[in-house]
Order: sequence, then C-alpha cells, then structure tokens
Amino acid sequence: MDQALIRAGRALRLVLLIVLALLFLIPFYLLLRNGLATEADITAPDWTFFPRSLRWDNIGELFADPNLPMARSLLNSSVIAVATTLGTLLLASLAGYGLARIPYRHANAVFYAILGTLMVPAAVTFVPSFVLVSSLGWISTLRGLIIPTLFSAFACFIFRQYFLGFPRELEDAARVDGLGYWRTYWRVVVPNSRPVFAAVGTIVFIGAWNAFLWPLVIGQDREAWTVQVALSTFTTAQNVNLHELFLAAAVSILPLVLVFFLLQRYIVAGVERTGIDD
Repeated sequence: MDQALIRAGRALRLVLLIVLALLFLIPFYLLLRNGLATEADITAPDWTFFPRSLRWDNIGELFADPNLPMARSLLNSSVIAVATTLGTLLLASLAGYGLARIPYRHANAVFYAILGTLMVPAAVTFVPSFVLVSSLGWISTLRGLIIPTLFSAFACFIFRQYFLGFPRELEDAARVDGLGYWRTYWRVVVPNSRPVFAAVGTIVFIGAWNAFLWPLVIGQDREAWTVQVALSTFTTAQNVNLHELFLAAAVSILPLVLVFFLLQRYIVAGVERTGIDD
C-alpha cells in the first residue's frame, strides 16, 4: 500500500511538472509559430497549431528590413552585454574581495554605503548620469552605453558574502608562497570561485541584454540601437508587420536562452554559497 502511494505521488508530481513545463513553453511556441507564419495565418479566425506553411524566408526578410537594423542591433546588444558583464565581474569581485579580506577599519562603513545605493531609485540618478554622459560627448557611443553601468552594488554584495565564506587556508597557503592580495585573488580565489562568477555573470548579462531605458536615451542614432530599442519601433509603427514582430522577439531572446541553459547549474550553486552572515 505504501509503495502504491509513493508511486502515485511520483506520477502526480511528474504530471504536474509536465503541465508546468508546457505552460512555460507556450510563449516560445507562439513566437516561433507566428514568426514563421503569414499575416493571414496569424490573424485567421480559425486557430491551427501549425501555420499552413512554414515561411523560413521570414528570417531573411527580418534582417533585410531597411526600417529595422536588426543585425546591427544584435551586435550592439552583444558587445554591450559582454562588456558590461566582464567589467561588472571584475570591479564587483575586486570590491567584494577587498571588503571581505583586506583589513580596513572603515570597511563596514564602505560596505553599508554601497548597500545604501540599492535603496536609491534609478530615476533619481538617471538625469545626473545623462548630463554627465552628454557633457563627455558619449551620446550614441558604446562608451556611454557601457561605462555608466559597469559597477553593480548587488554584485558587490554577492561577492563580499561569498568571499567571507571562502576557505582562508587556501589564501594562507598562497601568502606562505609569497603572493600578495592581488596575486592571491587572481591565482587562487578566482579559479576556485567559478560558480559565483557564473551565477553573477548570468544575472548581469540578462540585465544588460534586456536594458531598455538607458539605451533608448543614450543610443539616439540608429547605429547605436540595441535590440530592445529596435523592437520598440514596432510599437510606434503605423503598420505593424506581425510576423516580423514575433520573429524579432524570438531572435532577441535566443542568446538569453543559450546563456541560461549553459550556465543554469551554476546559478543556484553560486547563490547558495554566498550566505548572509558575517
């Protein structure tokens, strides 16, 4: 009887997981289904699971659209997301390691000041940041899109909490070998902290890829558009090409899906090891 209940419970959980997975995949199905369909199939009153014919030439049409610089926008988003991720990982990990390991009597005060910035609404700093970037002549440049977003207080917090629990024995052994703080960080700490780097890097990459307001204001020229800004042009167009809209949305999320599936196993492992205790 107990074994039957256990098997029934497992079957119920399996069915529930399958239903939830199918619900999760519905938006992706709609993007692909409508992106490879004709306008008539999308707006037809009778819904079909698959369009009457899959139009793969819609992909070429999307990238050939003179009103939508899709290829350039994807390139800009890729450069911005990768540069922002690498820069944030370097700066935030150095700050977190310094706050966790380097003796300094004001370290806690600096740490709490960094945490305090998390409570400042982004709207408060948006205008001063724009004025500064404009005065430097960085409008519609990759510098203006990347540099102001490089440091993340949240990433610094995660790294600091992780490094507080990092084995001191490894660092002590490195110092016995004559390594200073920098070489200890680079040769010992970083190679043994891949899960937290992957977890924070994934979060930062997704945030940088999905950023909209800052790229919209700074990237004023078409050549500086990111993919999110390019997608927003569909909402202002008088005649919306529906299959292009769905296909562009599908193409824009493809890098995020790939990054997530490649690094998903590190996300939970990295966050679990951060802790919240000093």
